Amino acid sequence: MHLGYEEPGAETRDMTACDTDTSSTHQTLVELLDEHGADYLLLEHDPVGITDIASELRGHPVEQAAKCLLLMVKVDRRTRRHVLAVVPGDALVDLERVAALYDARYVGFCDPDTAQRLARAVPGTVLPFAMDPSVELVVDPRVLVQPRLYFNAARLDVSVSLRTADYAAIARPRMAEIARGTQVAEKEDGPR
Repeated sequence: MHLGYEEPGAETRDMTACDTDTSSTHQTLVELLDEHGADYLLLEHDPVGITDIASELRGHPVEQAAKCLLLMVKVDRRTRRHVLAVVPGDALVDLERVAALYDARYVGFCDPDTAQRLARAVPGTVLPFAMDPSVELVVDPRVLVQPRLYFNAARLDVSVSLRTADYAAIARPRMAEIARGTQVAEKEDGPR
């Protein structure tokens, strides 16, 4: 099993056809939340896509942030999956746990172009919802213990505060323990 970044040139699809209109993705999110009668607020702030800084600007503990990362999972030589991993804002995605979950031989972060195409959002604004039907959503259970979730709304200058129960009902994610530690602990202890 190999963990890391997707090899350059491994993606063979045409990246120029991707929909990266973030205003469209933002509008799709708002429509989705309205359609389900979700309890949410839109929060405007300075443009930022870094979890700790955005959490501070929004005025909530970093663990209430939903950190969303797109992963490429190679189950075998022919089978690839794209996974949207959602962990608490103070945690990291444990690639080994994701590999074990899929019995995969390789797990890595998607390259920026692939992530942007699949998320329909720029890095730092990825939603905790699978915006592409080929993406599998996996959420760490610690995300759902908070009363509200906070995440950028497919824009660097607007975030969402969403009641967690509404998020769970709308997204209907696969639950798995895919987070490890906290960023603070990782920085203090160093890489593992």
